[in-house]
Amino acid sequence: MTASTFRIEEPSTDQSTAPAAPSPFRAAVAHDRQLTTTVPRELVHRAAVSEVMLTDWTRLDDTHFDLTAQWPRGHSFFTPVHGVHHDPLIAAETIRQIGSLLAHAEFGVPFGHQFLLEELSLTVQPEQLEVAQTPAALDLEVQCKEVKTRGSRLVGLCYETTVLREGRLAASGRISFGCISPAVYRRLRPERVFGAEYGPIPLTAPVAPQSVGRTSPADVVLSPTGEPNHWQLRVDTRHHVLFDHQVDHIPGMVLLEAARQGATAILGGSPLLPLGIECEFKKYADLDRPCLIDALRLPKGSCAPETVLVTGHQDGGIVFTATVTAEPAG
Repeated sequence: MTASTFRIEEPSTDQSTAPAAPSPFRAAVAHDRQLTTTVPRELVHRAAVSEVMLTDWTRLDDTHFDLTAQWPRGHSFFTPVHGVHHDPLIAAETIRQIGSLLAHAEFGVPFGHQFLLEELSLTVQPEQLEVAQTPAALDLEVQCKEVKTRGSRLVGLCYETTVLREGRLAASGRISFGCISPAVYRRLRPERVFGAEYGPIPLTAPVAPQSVGRTSPADVVLSPTGEPNHWQLRVDTRHHVLFDHQVDHIPGMVLLEAARQGATAILGGSPLLPLGIECEFKKYADLDRPCLIDALRLPKGSCAPETVLVTGHQDGGIVFTATVTAEPAG
């Protein structure tokens, strides 16, 4: 990692171990600077290495960074839209991972601090999302627009990302979030969250997968309520991607998927290729309370793409709002 403040402790060599057999590839590997791996999964708040999209980063100055990433040709959850385009939400997840990486590796936020996603916006260029014969290799240009500190401690970050694929614009996004120390987080959250009995509400039945552009019921995050364009959020903490690790609230990416599925349902159920998403997160969504999702199709011009407003409510308050702009795939 070039000019990075992050360091990984190397294992001690002062140990009694059996010598390894000489490798015929050692010389070649030593001179190959093109070897690729992911960044440490802990830096992007993922438990599974397979869910890490970022592969490297370079600090240019205090507010500018270059990163690289890779999107697989296929993914168990971020499935290609109609088998043709990379799922735009994999771009959102990639950009989200940048924030936690920079917070920990470049701005000194300790592990154990909590992150509160505040805003996320994404636009994509469909012609640059087409799935090719190899994984998509991406260059990410990041500019930190607002760095909030209290003393020497980072308390908030807003950054803009440009995603390039072979030098062409594939996506762009903007994210802002807050960083909260464990002590402050404890004061902000309801006391019941830290009790032994706290946990998710019973798992509710999914709507028909094809009605929200999905093929597997396991990937559906909406449950029917009997009212049109109104659902209960389906919270399956066993889902290996949406709940990659244990949390005490509903992750922002689950709410983002709810927005996509709500927009898909109101526009007829055919898989959508979202062109843009503007999402504002108002507060944490707790696991032990029902979260209700509403979708409203907004008026549009004759040649304009479809726009859907999706909102989430819990305990009578707004959890998030999202505007999804999309065209039916195909």
